[in-house]
Order: sequence, then structure tokens, then C-alpha cells
Amino acid sequence: MSNSSDFTVFIIDDDDAVRHSLCLMIEQEGFNVQTFENAENFLKNYPCQSNGCIILDLNMPGMDGLQLQEALNNKEDTLPIVFLTGYGTIPQSVKAIKAGAVDFLTKPITREKLLTCIRSAVEECKKLLHADQQMRTAKSLLSKLTEREKEVLILVVEGYSNKEIAAQLQISHRTVEVHRSKIMQKTGANHLLELKQIAQESNQCRLSS
Repeated sequence: MSNSSDFTVFIIDDDDAVRHSLCLMIEQEGFNVQTFENAENFLKNYPCQSNGCIILDLNMPGMDGLQLQEALNNKEDTLPIVFLTGYGTIPQSVKAIKAGAVDFLTKPITREKLLTCIRSAVEECKKLLHADQQMRTAKSLLSKLTEREKEVLILVVEGYSNKEIAAQLQISHRTVEVHRSKIMQKTGANHLLELKQIAQESNQCRLSS
């Protein structure tokens, strides 16, 4: 695992004492910590695509924890969320977990349980960042293709033969072969399985962008 100092734990809670206590506890483990007294302030000031996780209170004045989670999901932010609340209902916890929260904890929380959840969240962040990088790399490779080559690629990964592709696109069998050769060259794929993986990593073969 990467060093703790590579990751930042963002604490969002309207209780000053809670923020201070959590900050001290987490900093002792070597993590960077940033604290925010409300969700609105966090949205205005946090750096996008950060490495780390969010420790999020549920019930806060203004935007509550679930609303902030929804806002971050809409922005396709990759920061995993651990809810930590003094009071939460089962429907709220179910909603949070379904929306992608790593855990839903209630105060007071033991040091070890909280740190275990943070470590799990950091591991989740690493996976998300890796997947995001793979998608960016795949999209970069596919951006080299012409529109016709993208059309051929979609049909190739769907399992159509050269003859079937030629019939669908109303081009010659030889032209399909030429396109396939150029696709392999531009993407750097050595075989069909590798080409399929690149297409999938580009966000399920959405090749128009």
C-alpha cells in the first residue's frame, strides 16, 4: 500500500469538537487531513480527483450528507465516502451504501474501527483511480481512430466476422481487413482479446468522444 501521506482524509462535520478529535486521531496515523464545517464549503474548496476519502456527517445545516454524496456522484468524483453520524435511520444507511458509501458508522466510534474503515476507503480510492487511468489511456488510444475505424472496432468487439462487417457497412472485405490492421496498429493491441479490453476500458465501447 502507498504511504499514508499520499492520501488526504476530508472530514466534513458541523461539530467543532468532533472535527478536532477526528483530525488528531487520523493525523497520528500519518494521513493528511482537511476539515470542513459544512458541505457547501467543501464543494467550494476541495481539490478534484484527490487521493483519499471523505469522513462525512449525515445531519448538517444546509446540504446534508446524502445530498453531498449525490452531488459528488453527479460530478463523477472518485473519493470514497465513510458516513459517521450521531443519528441515522436504516433507510438512510441503505441509501448511502447503495449510492456507493464504503461504510455507515454511528458515533461514538472506536479509533480502531474508524481507522479500519479509512484504510478500506483508501484501498477503494486506489482501485477507482487505477480504473480511471485505464479508461483515460484507452480513450486516448481510441481517439486516434477515424470514424470508420471506430465503426469497424465496435463490430469487431461484438464478434462479427470481416465478411459480416463488410456487409453491414457496405464496404469490401479487403477494406475491412485494412481497417482492422490500422486499428491494431493505432491501439497497440497485439490480439483481439487485448483490443476488446481496450474498448471496454474506454467506458463500454462508447467511442464517440
